[in-house]
Amino acid sequence: MAAELSENLRRLVDGARTFAKVATLLPDGTPHVAVVWLGRDGDDLVFATGAGSRKASNLRRDPRITVLLNPAAAPYTYAEVRGTATLSEDAGPALLDRLSIAYEGKPYGEFSSGASTSGTVAVRITPEKIVDTL
Repeated sequence: MAAELSENLRRLVDGARTFAKVATLLPDGTPHVAVVWLGRDGDDLVFATGAGSRKASNLRRDPRITVLLNPAAAPYTYAEVRGTATLSEDAGPALLDRLSIAYEGKPYGEFSSGASTSGTVAVRITPEKIVDTL
């Protein structure tokens, strides 16, 4: 059953430059953690990654994921979102540009010296459990 984001968590995700940490599972079951730009679509969280990245390959094999947000302005608070991820190659490039504009003020190609958004997948996280101390 999907969980709903609190209003404080929605504001945090929608705010400027809140970097998130995502944890996926490696083939041997150990965690793999990476920092990502994070967005929101309703109560789902979204981020973009390379189609061949470790995050994408981990999620194709095992869609369980945890996202941790820890705002710099309130370092003793956090939100942990555990859920299931789905990947979409069609939505990847547009999402990467959207997040680049939100985090860096310009499309990804301008921010990253002409880098292409092709080969990017969108990751959609449907929250199942939320721990929120915000």
